[in-house]
Amino acid sequence: MTVIREGMSPLTLINVFTVAPERQQDLVAALEEATERSIRYRPGFVSVNIHASLDGTRVVNYAQWESREHLEAMLADPASNDHIQKISELASSDPQLYQVRTTIER
Repeated sequence: MTVIREGMSPLTLINVFTVAPERQQDLVAALEEATERSIRYRPGFVSVNIHASLDGTRVVNYAQWESREHLEAMLADPASNDHIQKISELASSDPQLYQVRTTIER
């Protein structure tokens, strides 16, 4: 379950993809498939949330991992390379790691 709170231990990977509007749904499907088939079963995986921009040009993947080491192990696994390759053929991306610093709720 995705929980966003300051001081929480999960590491957050936010990956912003730039995609042609006619390929946005293909990218969303590829991210969902990669998550469902392999990523969600990796040690340290917490959650993923996929957001599609209303103009069709962006997809944001908000993923939480227990640690940087868990994320790096998934990325180093050859089984992940097929999914990563397919996704990179659909869009350019800008993955960055984040730590929650502030949350303000209603």
